Amino acid sequence: MTDSAFSSATTLPQWTARVDARTLRVGIVGMGYVGLPLALLLSEDGFAVTGFDIDPDKVRTLNAGASYIHRIEPAHIAAAQRAGFYATADFAAAAALDAILICVPTPLYPDHTPDMRAVQSTIDALAPHVHPGQLVVLESTTYPGTTEEIIVGTLERHGRTVLRVTATDANALSAIMVAFSPEREDPGNLTTPRRSIPKVIGGVDPAATAAACALYGAVFARTIPMSTPAAAEMTKLLENIYRSVNIALVNELKQLCLHMGIDIWEVIDAAATKPFGFQPFQPGPGVGGHCIPVDPFYLTWKARQFGFETKFIELAGAMNESMPAYVVRTAERALERASITLRGAQVLVLGVAYKRDVDDLRESPALTVIDLLRVAGANVAYNDPFFPRVGTGRHYDLQMESTPLEHLDRFDCVLIITDHSAYDYAAIVDASRLVIDSRNATRSLASAKIVRC
Repeated sequence: MTDSAFSSATTLPQWTARVDARTLRVGIVGMGYVGLPLALLLSEDGFAVTGFDIDPDKVRTLNAGASYIHRIEPAHIAAAQRAGFYATADFAAAAALDAILICVPTPLYPDHTPDMRAVQSTIDALAPHVHPGQLVVLESTTYPGTTEEIIVGTLERHGRTVLRVTATDANALSAIMVAFSPEREDPGNLTTPRRSIPKVIGGVDPAATAAACALYGAVFARTIPMSTPAAAEMTKLLENIYRSVNIALVNELKQLCLHMGIDIWEVIDAAATKPFGFQPFQPGPGVGGHCIPVDPFYLTWKARQFGFETKFIELAGAMNESMPAYVVRTAERALERASITLRGAQVLVLGVAYKRDVDDLRESPALTVIDLLRVAGANVAYNDPFFPRVGTGRHYDLQMESTPLEHLDRFDCVLIITDHSAYDYAAIVDASRLVIDSRNATRSLASAKIVRC
């Protein structure tokens, strides 16, 4: 056994002792909104972390001590580098590591089926370099069975042996340990310390679960061991489907309340005073981020393999996906009342991030709103303090620059899609001809210019 990597003679107590001594070397694949914060968290606790990413720009930026995520300062990168952090695109570096955590995207294809290419290509790249005594953890949110089917299956096809419950000596790490531990990132959340978020962990083998619990337990306040990886995978889906269904419910009720002349936000606030049995969810222009718009469809796809139809989940997904079109229809009707057609109208979209105060465009409903407005013939501009320019992404090709909040009266309407706290909504309403508010950002204002939707 070398100082930097375990061998088949390693035992679980030796593995956990390396965790306690902070001599364990950790690799994280994917230096995005999940992987980079996790790398910094481990670095803060004295672990030497290697960050892997296939994007050479990210690798160069990190190794230069800079950052590309708004809430992560260059000082955080510099502190991690002092603890041994560096970034690379060379997966051969995985051979010298003791634990590898996979934090890569798991998006959807246009037909709402799982796109597992990033997970598959990652484990294909890692497989030639992993070895017995090493821990491989998948953190990417996915359907139940992924860890066994893709991670374990790929390793075994590459001739690697994965530790199983049938091992002769439960303490001997004679093969590769594999586990699933879902990420629970909440971009923009400044009230819940990342360390306070419990870590759910399900290993293929009890030793894998124990090893992962030891590693995550060094930096997180609590670990939750699960019976299987599939149970851990389903846990993350339940969390996100719960949110998806409840957001869909309030989005539907919002539309009903507008027809009935009732303020849905007043109703939600009143219901939230109940000290039991109710949790408030807020309506909006749709759902964004990597989880809520995507994860429910992972389960519906997997359920069909068992001959099961998830009608409730699919209905919620359809409701949430319909909200950008509802916002555009509301804007169109409001413009018509002012004798202006949407075709040819000058429209400013306020906020393109998927939620308040984050520099994250993933699955943002604003992108769909802009696309629908353009299809309808509107002339669209946007403003967002976190995005001076929006170019090309997985589902968009905007090539737009943020428009300064000057001369708002030249726009026929302003659509509030993302309610960033930096916006002065009173000044915006005062300077605008018409404001369509999908986030209730103007709740405290009384003006005939405001249409809430």
